[in-house]
Amino acid sequence: MPQMMRAVEIEKPGGPDVLHPVERPVPVPSAEQILIQIDHAGVNRPDALQRAGNYAPPPGASDLPGLEAAGVVHAIGSNVSRWKVGDAVTALLPGGGYAEYAVTHQDHALAVPAGLSMAEAAALPETAFTVWSNVFMRSGLKAGERFLVHGGSSGIGTMAIQLASALGARVFTTAGSAEKCAKCVELGAERAINYRDEDFVAVVREAGGADLILDMVGGSYLPRNVKALADGGRLQQIAFLEGPKVELNFAQIMVRRLTISGTTLRPQSDAAKADIAAELRARVWPLIAAGRVAPVMDQTFDLDQAADAHARMESSQHIGKIMLKVR
Repeated sequence: MPQMMRAVEIEKPGGPDVLHPVERPVPVPSAEQILIQIDHAGVNRPDALQRAGNYAPPPGASDLPGLEAAGVVHAIGSNVSRWKVGDAVTALLPGGGYAEYAVTHQDHALAVPAGLSMAEAAALPETAFTVWSNVFMRSGLKAGERFLVHGGSSGIGTMAIQLASALGARVFTTAGSAEKCAKCVELGAERAINYRDEDFVAVVREAGGADLILDMVGGSYLPRNVKALADGGRLQQIAFLEGPKVELNFAQIMVRRLTISGTTLRPQSDAAKADIAAELRARVWPLIAAGRVAPVMDQTFDLDQAADAHARMESSQHIGKIMLKVR
């Protein structure tokens, strides 16, 4: 067992330039945890929020950024029965993914799907856990329903489009360029709305209104989302890139029987995340094996280029997932 590892830490709250390569002790797995020797790690918006000082790690989690990774099980805790040393896994992490090694609960890891590279496998957990738990487990999207996902070219958006389309929903999405809209349609969206040129409220209302909206923008989008919903529709909020506060008329929510709900994944209990992983294993991994769902890959950076990866993400020029190559 190595004593030290390469990692990237947040020197202080700030922009991408506060991410610095360092040497850190290799973490030791607790009784229920596995230690993963990381091959690739995903870069996600929560990493940037943590870097900026706006998303503290939960108690007991690593202070290093990184919420998903794929690699090989290097060591196991005393109570681990699901995995053995040498197994190839992709996993949701409580933190610590920007490193050569990270620990996570044994039930938060899944086998690397056949035919996927380690980079592609590492691009799955954060998006698959988030989309499946919010769109299907919590909001109950059904075949035939009209589903609007904002940010369709993001990691979350590309996964949501594919899963909803594969399971029979009518998918609408927003994106910020013709190229991004074209990619969304290629992935299964019935209609991709360039928000720079069109009003998504008008487009979706003309189609009958959305039965479910998945939003990570917040701010001014919240009242517009309410207008875009069909009567009895649901709005699921998973982030607030534009801010968490806005004035909203609740009378229309009551009269039109609308539901507004919100979650964030990282603070949820080990048991809750294990339940999501079990559903992914049963419902989503077969779709991946069948080639009906696949991670959309943007650009890969070396671990010590994490600052460049964050700059790429915050430029909003990417389509799909940005990755870090660790090995």
